[in-house]
Amino acid sequence: MHIIKLSDVSYSEKALTQAVLQITQMLDIYHAELARILHLQCADIGELSNANNVISKNSVPWFEAEKYIELYECLYFSYDGNEALINNWLRKKNEKLQAIPLYLMVDELRIDDVLNVARIKN
Repeated sequence: MHIIKLSDVSYSEKALTQAVLQITQMLDIYHAELARILHLQCADIGELSNANNVISKNSVPWFEAEKYIELYECLYFSYDGNEALINNWLRKKNEKLQAIPLYLMVDELRIDDVLNVARIKN
């Protein structure tokens, strides 16, 4: 696991798209889950993965991707890049959220709430 900072990738659609895909792989998040988080279809994630498309700047998926990368960055620094601890935080019930963060992002589209809690942790 390595650090990916939003400030390092937000300059281009290609860089941001690649960062989102790398984070997804590092966090063992399914493409279908990523599609929900970014407000896209599963087929769109396939296009991104095959480098046939990028996340368009100033679109809803772009803004959600920025939050997704910021969340990863917050968790990376909170847990010193410890993959097991980061994955555990995402998949374990969080007392402040009263839910599992990953499920909130995927099922209820509440990445904002999850990010706010991660920012406080950091």
